[in-house]
Amino acid sequence: MASWIILNGALLISAYFLGSIPTGYALGKWMLGIDIREVGSGSTGATNVLRTLGKWPGLAVLLVDVLKGVSAIALVRYIYALNFTQQLATTAGLENTETVIPWMATLAGLFAVLGHSKSIWLGFTGGKSVATSLGVLLGLYWPVGLGTLGVFAIVFAVSRIVSLSSIMGAISVAGLMFVLHQPLAYILFGIAGGVFVIVRHRSNIQRLLNGTEPKIGQKLETAASDI
Repeated sequence: MASWIILNGALLISAYFLGSIPTGYALGKWMLGIDIREVGSGSTGATNVLRTLGKWPGLAVLLVDVLKGVSAIALVRYIYALNFTQQLATTAGLENTETVIPWMATLAGLFAVLGHSKSIWLGFTGGKSVATSLGVLLGLYWPVGLGTLGVFAIVFAVSRIVSLSSIMGAISVAGLMFVLHQPLAYILFGIAGGVFVIVRHRSNIQRLLNGTEPKIGQKLETAASDI
């Protein structure tokens, strides 16, 4: 039993560290020698990198941050596919790990999201977890990830506001999981992850209500949204 607990604990810790890779911060330091947390919105996410460093650095950060979420889920599925994991599960009294995988994948996804927004390498600061959350969704069940991306794209095409698009995408996740008959663990991730992303955007929500949230391409006067 102890070995089983240690294995799963190590997976969750690994997921956190994958999520905590400070992509935007590292790119800012490498390209311009700046601390991305001290410019723009102060976030390390792709939107702040886009505004500060340009289109291609912003795209690079977006892709890597998505990959962090995908990798956290892939790691769980890879380890659970190994023979020794099944042996440890049997020792712990579990005959079939298939019922455990959705829950462990969900927890790993949450830890990756937490790592992105509260990176140990950056004094527990970071981005707003939208890109990493998308990566987790693609890893859990890619049609939901693509559906969420579609909601984001439609809202963004109409509004040109990243924060509003991110919030609407976050709200859609649980509904998509439910409609597509996904496991309860994935539905709960949709709820928990959506709430987390929305809470991370609470200052943006206030600016949206005040009509002061900048659209993409506009000069940032105050802290705004980041992916």
